[in-house]
Amino acid sequence: MAKQNRCSFCGRTENEVKMLIYGIDGYICDECAEQAITIVKEARASRKQDVKLENLPKPQEIKAYLDKYVIGQDAAKVALSVAVYNHYKRLNHRDEKDDVELEKSNIIMVGSTGTGKTLLARTIAKMLLVPFAIVDATVLTEAGYVGEDVESLLARLLQAADGDVKLAEKGIVFIDEIDKIARKGDNPSITRDVSGEGVQQGLLKLLEGSVVNVPPQGGRKHPEQQFIQVDTRNILFICGGAFDGIEKRIAQRLNTHVVGFDAARNVAKIDKSNMMQYIAPMDLKSFGLIPEIIGRLPILTHLEPLDREALRSILTEPKNSIVKQYKKMFEIDGVKLTFEEEVLDYVVDKAIEFKLGARGLRSLIEVIMMKPMFEVPSTDVKEFVVTLDFARQQVESANMAVLKESTEDK
Repeated sequence: MAKQNRCSFCGRTENEVKMLIYGIDGYICDECAEQAITIVKEARASRKQDVKLENLPKPQEIKAYLDKYVIGQDAAKVALSVAVYNHYKRLNHRDEKDDVELEKSNIIMVGSTGTGKTLLARTIAKMLLVPFAIVDATVLTEAGYVGEDVESLLARLLQAADGDVKLAEKGIVFIDEIDKIARKGDNPSITRDVSGEGVQQGLLKLLEGSVVNVPPQGGRKHPEQQFIQVDTRNILFICGGAFDGIEKRIAQRLNTHVVGFDAARNVAKIDKSNMMQYIAPMDLKSFGLIPEIIGRLPILTHLEPLDREALRSILTEPKNSIVKQYKKMFEIDGVKLTFEEEVLDYVVDKAIEFKLGARGLRSLIEVIMMKPMFEVPSTDVKEFVVTLDFARQQVESANMAVLKESTEDK
């Protein structure tokens, strides 16, 4: 009688189980495999929930990690690092019997487009020990209208926590494009502002902390749906927005404060090239955020506009810089890619001219490298050097004047 193969875990033969999976030196049946998956998931969940303070990265360690990927923006990095570390401390303190209750301090980051708000959030998400979700405020509308309910923000957090509600209640949510839900105007209107003030009012209970009914798949809620209840008291919210045009409101406020003999002296101290550094909560109110939501975002930090030196560093220094990415892509094809220094300076100058921030760097490099990416893989070339003349020719032939006109119109 031929010897039958057996499961190495439970000992049953292949006739006694539905499926027997073959390995190098043994076998496992389908039932044992399912049990193993359950054990692994439980072990991972317990590891995530067990956030010990001594194992946590300190604020300076978090900032050092961000420095590898994001150039400059020290004020925003410090605010984020402290907020994340304090969030961990609050989670650990919650289990202790103490009269002092630690409340969360939500953050709002303000900075023009291309300064690194979303990149900071994505980078910090890589090193966190709690679930982290990045959500977009532009799709949100008031309940009952076309769009998504504000509760759908938490559906992303639940997905990041693999459906574990207790784990999601310790998480962090980054709400991007928060400025897009600003009130459309100061004057009351007979029509409802369903994607502006209505959404802000819906966000209040999430930011403050309450038990919220979350649709499992996100999107719209409907009466016959099964809801998941999530307590948001210990969820940290970080908001980011470009707040385009808020510099004018800051300038108006600074100019109206000073009257009398010292006026000229105080006005001279204002750095007009970087008005964002003087931002205050009252500027957010004049932009269109309601006072209640500003009060629930107590930490206000700004991102510096990127100067020429910062843009030049962004091209080459970060771990995931665009130049390093292209060199790696060509390396996969066995080609050594080199950029002349004058090319990088030219790209930076054009990005400043088009007022596109760091995103403009990628757009320009993409335009310059499109032709080599198309032609080089089909040749026997082992080295490709991008010269200034080649770069200038590619940018001019790509009709970049259209891009310049569109940015000037904004």
